[in-house]
Amino acid sequence: MIVLKNVCKNFDDLEVLKGVSIEIQDHEVYGIIGQSGAGKSTLLRCINGLESYQSGEITVDGVLVSQKDKKQLRQLQKTMGMIFQNFNLLERLDVYDNVALPMKFWGINTKTEEAVNKINSLIRLVGLEDKKHSKPAELSGGQKQRVAIARALVLEPKVLLCDEATSALDPAITREILSLLQQINEELGITILVVTHQMEVVKQICQRVSFLKDGRVLAEGKPEDLFIHPIKEVKAFLQEESTLLPATGVNIQMFFTDKSSDPVVTMMARELDMNFSIVWGKLEDFRSNVFGSLVINVDESVRDRVTAYLDKEGVSWEVLN
Repeated sequence: MIVLKNVCKNFDDLEVLKGVSIEIQDHEVYGIIGQSGAGKSTLLRCINGLESYQSGEITVDGVLVSQKDKKQLRQLQKTMGMIFQNFNLLERLDVYDNVALPMKFWGINTKTEEAVNKINSLIRLVGLEDKKHSKPAELSGGQKQRVAIARALVLEPKVLLCDEATSALDPAITREILSLLQQINEELGITILVVTHQMEVVKQICQRVSFLKDGRVLAEGKPEDLFIHPIKEVKAFLQEESTLLPATGVNIQMFFTDKSSDPVVTMMARELDMNFSIVWGKLEDFRSNVFGSLVINVDESVRDRVTAYLDKEGVSWEVLN
């Protein structure tokens, strides 16, 4: 659905995107993560044509995103809905008219039965039937974002672009909005691209994710693969590693993803007939699957036996300094 090939973007002498290549499949929920200044929002604005790019190529549903053909770009933008961190609602309009706004912008008659039914169905989809005639000032942050989502869907887009859409919301409301996005993806089949610095967002709904740093993609894959056994740059970004590990013995970290389901820890203790200490661990929810890592401390004399056993069982591991 979305293909980026070696995309480069500059602001004068500042390189913001440096040869970014990503492929996002139709109906996929895809995440782009990284620190502020990594180039995430600029990348999103290049995809929807709000920013031009110096070199490379971006296509959405097979159509080239280019500033050179304004008419084609305008029609392509119609197929891409967008939601923002600050909601971007018009304060003078109620919920119904905010949702209807893109239709009016495109010259669509919002008084027809078809248009009225579509607007009402989207307001119902986001759970705001009782707020249909409320102004934004009367809504909570989560309700405002629900209005923004309904508005983004009113033109029946193929792609929904989310730029830090939950950053201004508390954790409970964030989970509600993410559940709504998941529902939209499953029921309407819309491809969703999520740009965020919030790990909980990509863990809950994204099927794949790219890690962006200094304008380059340093890692890509399933969230559990990136976060459970991260490369050093992702590990520094997450800042979750324990610093309270024993100074004696050998600390071995084991990584458990969807490739490992057996009770390896108890099996190893029995088969090798040894004791060891569990000194650190982390379990996390990835799209209703629990994955994580565990650090055990063993005597130096049994290090090779333990690592050989983990290799035999196909468990990914590393020795921590």
